[in-house]
Amino acid sequence: MLAAMSDTDTDTEIRLAGQRLLLLPEKAAWLPEAGTLLVADVHLGKAHSFRRLGVPVPGGTTAGTLQRLGRVLDRTRASRLVILGDLLHGPLMREAAALDALATWRRSYADVEMTLVRGNHDDRAGDPPPQLGITCVDEGDAAAGIGALSLQHHPRPRPDAYVLAGHTHPCITLRGRWDGLRLPCFWFGRQVGVLPAFGEFTGMHPARPGPGDRVYAVGDTRVFAVPLAT
Repeated sequence: MLAAMSDTDTDTEIRLAGQRLLLLPEKAAWLPEAGTLLVADVHLGKAHSFRRLGVPVPGGTTAGTLQRLGRVLDRTRASRLVILGDLLHGPLMREAAALDALATWRRSYADVEMTLVRGNHDDRAGDPPPQLGITCVDEGDAAAGIGALSLQHHPRPRPDAYVLAGHTHPCITLRGRWDGLRLPCFWFGRQVGVLPAFGEFTGMHPARPGPGDRVYAVGDTRVFAVPLAT
């Protein structure tokens, strides 16, 4: 189901299950024929949750994440946004100030259809308020699919579709002679592809590509294929 890619100046194009997919340096994936933008692991309110626990982490990450999401919606002119799980980090995001920020942002993109495929953090945080107009579905729901692509949070293979998911926050380390650089990445296996975490305040975990897998690292301004050892 995974075909060869071709590069543009900033984005990388691949084909999955008959769909053309552009991998964007904003850590999002764009299906132009479907007018659909995909992001995973937004984790709004994560830094706020840490600060409430006494951990001195920077503020402003929720606003920064929403601004970046707005910019990529503007760039693609997407008519639909699908979030592959973990929109809200936890119940503290439901406090008035945090929800007000999300509601204000949502009003700026009122014409964009938005769907959340529930992830493990969404189970704890609860669905966003109905007035935000974000449709919430479970993995396997018919609304969480495009053609032969199944849109999930957990990267679990299915016998009847190619899965696009999040959850693991994949990264790859590029090694030089003296040091290494760790970058978020898109990771595509034979049955499952995983998007990088979109949120500004998220950890990363090393991808473990197997034979035949493809990995695309996300730099500041472009996405590029990473040669893998054979």
